[in-house]
Order: sequence, then structure tokens, then C-alpha cells
Amino acid sequence: MYRQFSKEVINKLKYYVYIYSDPETEEIFYVGKGIGNRVFSHLTDSEDSEKTLYIKRIMDRGQEPKIEILTHGLEDEHTALKVEAAIIDLIGKDRLTNRVRGWQSGVFGRVEVNQLISHYEREQVDIDVPVILIRLNRLFRYDMTDIELYDATRGVWRIGLDREKVEYAFAVFDGIVHEVYKVIAWFQAGSTFNTRGSLEDEPNRWEFVGQRAEETLRSKYIGKSVEHYLPRNAQNPIKYVNIKED
Repeated sequence: MYRQFSKEVINKLKYYVYIYSDPETEEIFYVGKGIGNRVFSHLTDSEDSEKTLYIKRIMDRGQEPKIEILTHGLEDEHTALKVEAAIIDLIGKDRLTNRVRGWQSGVFGRVEVNQLISHYEREQVDIDVPVILIRLNRLFRYDMTDIELYDATRGVWRIGLDREKVEYAFAVFDGIVHEVYKVIAWFQAGSTFNTRGSLEDEPNRWEFVGQRAEETLRSKYIGKSVEHYLPRNAQNPIKYVNIKED
């Protein structure tokens, strides 16, 4: 049975990041951050989650999960959250029982160096073709596969007839273009195959079918900032550029 931290230990630990693993296989199944005795709270957690079910299976074998402090002495929660997110990205969320990737992992998580340069240099580019900018702030992550990025970009969206004037769709995260697609046709939401699973078939939502744009356009726009086209605090993830009104 694990002992609780004393006040003296808690003062020394400050904020920390911890991991839970299976004592038999050494497989890490949960990453967390905390302060005080937070690390032990999962042992008595009654919520219906993948993590608690995993812990219950271990305890049903007459064992306890292996608990380790990965790093400690962190001065604030903000730092602990960043470290937690980095560890989750390193191991891979699909191998963990964590429900989410980690705090702001879309911005501060695992990222290829050229993408990181684009994020901070924010070189602006002027768009000279009829496009639709599609912001993926909720769906995006830097380690998305090509098909995941395509399916996240192409639908489903609540848009009007101006969609038919669009030649290209830009996948945008945090104001930076991450891919450029040539739009071939628009279909009612849920009517084409999508790796994201079954999407609700709604008459006022649409998705496009397309392909990667020609390399000259991709090299011109990918990695560049288009945030000057995007109104701040806008709720609509869609923005048309160079679309002529009837």
C-alpha cells in the first residue's frame, strides 16, 4: 500500500509530473501532473473511465499499479502542464488511458522543427487564388497523418452556395497554412467516406472531395501566415478569400 506524502515531502516536491504503469509489463498507461498527494488520487477514483478500469484490473490481480514521479521541483502548474503534454506526445496518446493529449499540446506539443519555425516567424503571404480558409483549432495536432489532416479539413461545415466558387481549400491552424487542397466537388455532409467515422448527415452542412494542390501552390502557401485574413475572436472557422459576390 502506498504511503501518502508528508508535508515536508510535499514542500520539497512542489509541482510534479507522474506516470502509472502495469507492474507486470512495465507498460505506462497514464501520465499526470499534480501537487500534494494528487498522484495517489486515482487509486480510489470511482469515475467510469479507461484509466480507472485499467487500475481495477491490476488490483483484481492482487497488485497495485507502479507509480513513479517523472520530474518534480517545478515552480508552477503552467510548467507542469507543458511537461505533462510533452510526455503524452512522446509516448503517444493511443498507448495511454489519458482522455486528451495534454494542455495546449496543439501549440506546445511535439512538432517538427520547420513547422515550429513557421509558427514563430509567421511570414505573411498574400493569397491570389479563390480559396476557403478552414481553421482547425479544435481538430489539429502536429503529428496528424496526411489522411487525418485531409478529412479534418474537408468537412463538415455549415456553408452557403459560395462554396461552389472556391478552387482551393487551405488547412489552417493558429494562422499558419498546413496544407493546400484543390477542391473537386462538394457533397452533403456524411455522404462520402471519412476516416473520422460516421458523421451526421445534415442538409445544411457540407464536405468537399479534393486532392493536394499542385506543388507550386503548396510551396508558396504552406508554412506561411494568413492570420491577416482572419478576424480576431471570430467564431466561424470558415473564411472566403478572393470570392466574387454575385
